[in-house]
Amino acid sequence: MHYSAFTKRISGRGAGAWAIHERAVAKKLAGEDILFLTIGDPDFDTPEPIRAAAHHAIESGDTHYPAMRGTVALRTKLAARLSARYGRPVTPDTIMIMPGAQNALFGTSLCLLGPGDQAILLEPTYATYEATFGAGGAEVVTVPLYPALGFQPDPADIERAITPRTRAIVINSPHNPSGSVLTPDRLRAIGDIVKAHGLWLIADEVYADQCFDQPFVSAGSLADIADQTVAISSFSKSHAMTGWRIGWVQGPKPLVDHLYTLALAMMYGVAGFVQAAALAALDQDDAVSAMRDELKARRDVVLGCLAGQNRVRAIAPEAGMFVLLDVSATGLSPFDFATRLLEEEKVSILPADSFGPSATGLVRMALAVDQTMLREACRRITACAARCPG
Repeated sequence: MHYSAFTKRISGRGAGAWAIHERAVAKKLAGEDILFLTIGDPDFDTPEPIRAAAHHAIESGDTHYPAMRGTVALRTKLAARLSARYGRPVTPDTIMIMPGAQNALFGTSLCLLGPGDQAILLEPTYATYEATFGAGGAEVVTVPLYPALGFQPDPADIERAITPRTRAIVINSPHNPSGSVLTPDRLRAIGDIVKAHGLWLIADEVYADQCFDQPFVSAGSLADIADQTVAISSFSKSHAMTGWRIGWVQGPKPLVDHLYTLALAMMYGVAGFVQAAALAALDQDDAVSAMRDELKARRDVVLGCLAGQNRVRAIAPEAGMFVLLDVSATGLSPFDFATRLLEEEKVSILPADSFGPSATGLVRMALAVDQTMLREACRRITACAARCPG
C-alpha cells in the first residue's frame, strides 16, 4: 500500500538517537535491572498542589472541550510571568497553550515554514528538530556549536549560512544536549542578524528555570524584534510535568491566530483539568527551585565522580538535566560505547553524535536518578571504559 512521504520527512537522523533507549526498554520488560539515563524525565513527582488542582478540576466537571487558545486565567498569569522574564509587557493574546513544547515547536514550524524555505539550526540539536522543522517541506541548514567554545555559537557562522530562502533561525537555550546557556552578547548578536535580514527567531527555552551558574536571558527580552520572535517553553521540565503535556508559544498575535487555526484541525486544545494544573504550577516557585538545586547537586556528583578519569571526561553543563561525556579515548564510537555499556553494565545512555557531528565522540547521560544511583552509574561507566581498547 501507498504511504505519504510525510513520515519520511519526519524520520531524520535524530530518530536514531533512541535506538539504545528502545533496546534498554526491551531489556527492562524482559526482567533485566536497567539503570535508565537516556531521557530527560527525572524521578521527581509532580508537586502535590499541582496534582490536587487537576483532581479538583476533574471533580468539578472540567472534562468538556477546553479553551483552545488556553484559559484566560492561565494565559493572563503566564503573561505576567513572561513580562517579568522579558522585562517588557506581554499580553495574553500573544500566548497559545499547546500540548507540550514539542507540539508548540511543530505547530510553529508548520505556521512559519513551507516548501523551499530554509531554517537554520545550531547543532548538535535536540533529536526531533530535524524532523520538526522539515515537516512542512522546509530545508534544515545546520551551523555547528563547538565544544571548545563551550557550545556557544559563532554569529559569523550563522550569518554565512543565510541565503535568500532563509526564513528562521532556531535557538535552544539552555541547550540540549550540552547544557550551555547563550550569553547575553551572543543572544543580542543573533537578534541583530534576525533584525537585519527580516527573519524569524524561534527560541526553545524549556530549561529556562534550570540554570545553575548564570542567569537566564530569554529571546523574548529582545524588545526590538518582538514581532519576529517566538519563544516556546513548557511545564514539563521545570515542574516535573513531563507526562501532562502542556506548554506554550509566545509570539506575535497573528502567529497565535494561525496556531489557533492549526489547533482546530489537529488537537483541539489542551484538557481543561491539565490547564488548571498548570495554573497552580505557576505558584510553585519553591518546588521549582528545589528541583533545580537537586539537579545541580546531581551534576556536581557526576563531575566529582568522573574527575581525573583518563577515558571518560565529563563536560560541565551550565543548566538542564544532562551531562555530556567525552568517550573518544575509549577507542569506540559513541554508539558502540553506549551499546557496550548497556550490555555489560546495564546502564542506558544516548550517543550524542545522533544530535549532530559537533557531538562526535560524546554520549549524553540524564540526571534522572538520585545521587546514590548516579554514583553507581559513574562507577559502571568508568569500569566499562577501562575495559575498552583505548
